[in-house]
Parts: sequence; C-alpha cells; structure tokens
Amino acid sequence: MAHPAQHEHEHQQHAGHEGHEGHEGHEGHHHQHGGGGVTWKAAAQATLHCLTGCAIGEILGMVLGTAFGLHNGATVVLSILLAFVFGYALTMRGVLKAGLDVRAAVKVALAADTVSIIVMELIDNTVMVTVPGAMDAGLGDLLFWVALAGALVLAFLLTVPVNKWMIGKGRGHAVVHAYHQH
Repeated sequence: MAHPAQHEHEHQQHAGHEGHEGHEGHEGHHHQHGGGGVTWKAAAQATLHCLTGCAIGEILGMVLGTAFGLHNGATVVLSILLAFVFGYALTMRGVLKAGLDVRAAVKVALAADTVSIIVMELIDNTVMVTVPGAMDAGLGDLLFWVALAGALVLAFLLTVPVNKWMIGKGRGHAVVHAYHQH
C-alpha cells in the first residue's frame, strides 16, 4: 500500500483535473487498491519509460563489452549495472525536477523501477546469451543488433503485464505518478 502522504499529495495534484489540457497521457495511471482500474496503455507507458533507461544502459554495456572484448559474463554484468544506473537516473531526473531532495528521489526511483528493471534485464540478457553467436558478434554484425533489438522488444512485451499489476497495487510506477508535474 502506498504511503498516506503520497495519496494526499496525489489527491491535491489531481483534484479538479478532469479535462485538464495535457493530462490525457496519464489516464489509467490512477489506481484502485483492489488492483483494477489500470489501463494497458498506462502500463505500456510506464514500461516504455523504464525501458528507455534500461535500453540506454543495456546497449551501452553491450557496446562497451563487445568493443573492449570483455568475456560474455562481464559484458552481461556491465549491461545490467548500466541498465539500473540509467533506469534510476531517468526516474530521479523527473522527481528531482518536481522538488524532491536527492535522498527522497533515490527512494522513489528504487520503489518505482526495481522490479521492472529486474524483469527486463532477466529477459533481454537471457535472449542475448541464448541467441547463437549474438554475444560473440561484433558491433558491425547485423546479428548483434537484431538480437539486441529483439531482446529489448521481448523485454518490453513481457514486462507490461508486470507493471500493470504493480500499478494496480499502488506500487512500481504508481509511486512516481504522485510527483508528475502537469
């Protein structure tokens, strides 16, 4: 269950916003504690936000690992670490802009993105290591980029339902929504 102060802040943020211009991209973010009321569109938007940070870190990690000739295991670890760094950084950027201090922003980012990033990283790294030759392909090889793109698409598709469930329970991206500026 979300913190009561968060709900009060969310209530203040959204009181009277029906028809608010520019608010249409956030329908479905509102959640009910019974787990319903979350649209697939809202879950997809939350997942896309998370995927953006993950993809930046994942791609950078794969590129650096491949360019430096790191062992596949080291490349995967580097990709995962960078996915978490960039995933959390993008969330923190938004909540810091909303006025939270760094400590509070870290807590929000951890609560909002951890499960989503873990699921995405499990999926996309599993794909990369199981596609024959993908991890050994060079940056100039089409196989590397097709496998990586496919891994990220699959990670997105399989993480959307997880985020839908979490938002419906007031967790995951739902904790960030209280700090969105409209």
